[in-house]
Amino acid sequence: MGEAALSKPAGRQGYRWFLLFGIWLVYFCFGLVAASMAPLIPVISAELGISNAGMGAILGAWPLVYIAAAIPCGVILDRLTARWSLLVGSAIVGLSALLRGFAWDELSLFAAVGLFGIGGPLISVGAPKLTARWFDGRDRGSAIGIYTTGPALGSAASLALMTSVLMPLFDQDWRMVMVANAAVAFAAGAAWFLLASHPLADPAPAADAIAPRAFDPGTALALLAKPSVQVLLVMGVGIFLINHGFNNWLPEILRAKGLTAAEAGLWASLTQIVGIAGSLVVPRYAVAGRRLALIGLIFAGMAAASLLLLLPAGAALVASLVLLGIARTSATAIVMLLLLDLPGIDRKRHGLLGGLFFVAAEIGGVLGPTTIGLLSDRSGGFASSLWALSATGILLVTLAGLLARVGHRGHAITR
Repeated sequence: MGEAALSKPAGRQGYRWFLLFGIWLVYFCFGLVAASMAPLIPVISAELGISNAGMGAILGAWPLVYIAAAIPCGVILDRLTARWSLLVGSAIVGLSALLRGFAWDELSLFAAVGLFGIGGPLISVGAPKLTARWFDGRDRGSAIGIYTTGPALGSAASLALMTSVLMPLFDQDWRMVMVANAAVAFAAGAAWFLLASHPLADPAPAADAIAPRAFDPGTALALLAKPSVQVLLVMGVGIFLINHGFNNWLPEILRAKGLTAAEAGLWASLTQIVGIAGSLVVPRYAVAGRRLALIGLIFAGMAAASLLLLLPAGAALVASLVLLGIARTSATAIVMLLLLDLPGIDRKRHGLLGGLFFVAAEIGGVLGPTTIGLLSDRSGGFASSLWALSATGILLVTLAGLLARVGHRGHAITR
């Protein structure tokens, strides 16, 4: 009996990596579905008669819904089991992909994409919360870096395979490609549910055994009153503006530089592939004392990458995509580390804090693709959009300096 009691915690320590793989798998499908329309914009726009401005609004539909859903989902995550939260999230993401394949006009496609914004928070808010529960110290940074490769690899798969492999496989039928994406998302949700149903999947230490508290608006306001939280939320807006802008429009930006659709997809996937390496390495070394300097460098890389895309294709293009890949995938992971390690905040409120972050961040998620669509329609190209994205990167560098001055001091929030 004594040996069994000793082995169970040890078994949970090992099994948490299988659970992390389950999170990664669900997050892979998040990235797969989120980026699935970017390489197919010309085909979808032509069939449904949608302008760049209209397509920008459609691409920003799910971040718009996400804004309304993130806080309720964060509260639900403080009360719902991990097994069910990610299962429901992946099912909704799969349903969004499926309904895109049946869209008949601009409004129906907007609604199908918008549905993603309900399932998304259950995944993107749940993943850091669950990781913070299972992992501590340096392992937490490694775990966040690992699961962050999931959406990056999912996006890379979409960008690289949609036009070169899946479209030919399904006889150039973009609707069947969307149905295939839905099937993958449903399968990932089922795999997660099986992994999370194992007896060793219960991570609950004594600190987490306390029943979660009901939503308290006063607690949300107390979190928002912390200057460090305010700066980090604004950072989230800028990061997501750049990320969502490039996630949805980078293939078209590259096509405007003279690349074919297949070439643009492959080159765009380079940012995600490089980002995978960045996600594994950078967060692990984002330890206390280095994080603010590191995030400042990452933001500077975002600004430089946007400017390099203004130059003709060649070495500048490679440098831009490499910088962009490292910066985009590492920025959110480091900001989440900064958020989760803020002093004076009860860990039982990490779900609410994550919800607040993603509410703010997805404002940028709406602005990114929408702004690029509008600017490209008005200017007839993407130069003005790239200047705007670079200016956003410079603003983020300024915010990193402001966070250093504000510091991480604050009163305890335990209500």
